[in-house]
Amino acid sequence: MNTFLKRLLIILAIVALGLLVYSVFVENIFSPRLSPKDSAKISLNDLDIKVEYNRPSKRERDIFGALVPYNKVWRTGANEATTFETNKDLMIEGMVLKKGKYTLWTVPMADAWKVMFNSKQYEWGVNEKMEPMWDPNYDAMEIEVPSEDLDTVVEKFTIAFDNTTGNLKLTMAWDDTLIEIPISIYEATKS
Repeated sequence: MNTFLKRLLIILAIVALGLLVYSVFVENIFSPRLSPKDSAKISLNDLDIKVEYNRPSKRERDIFGALVPYNKVWRTGANEATTFETNKDLMIEGMVLKKGKYTLWTVPMADAWKVMFNSKQYEWGVNEKMEPMWDPNYDAMEIEVPSEDLDTVVEKFTIAFDNTTGNLKLTMAWDDTLIEIPISIYEATKS
């Protein structure tokens, strides 16, 4: 092997080693995310609903009214904007939500939450100033549901579906707070 190729291989090896050391110790790319991705799914007969979100942890912090301020739009999780997708038209709080994919935004308040289903897809949940990227002009629906105090603490923000009573609900829980959003398939009336 000639000298030029040996030197080139040595330089490339040094650059590769430098990039590896940088990514491990500076960017910490191999450590788990503080707010890991998760999803909640439910399939009932021919209805399929899926929510994709990121799960921040409480980590001994005060959450609602502190880390997540009251009366301000929250990205409903961490990192990327939370998405809600349904293959059927839904009835939520007396309003029709058309089948499709939405981003989910909330406004936590002391005794209730506003929940917005937004038709715009956002790459991230907040901008560089940590302000929600939510654009109200794309809200397909806004509802308000009461919040409940829990007897136990939920460490990681959790979105789930509850159909234990035959009445489907989308639930969100974190810290000592729970909200439930009643959902049913929209049945168009025939005239």
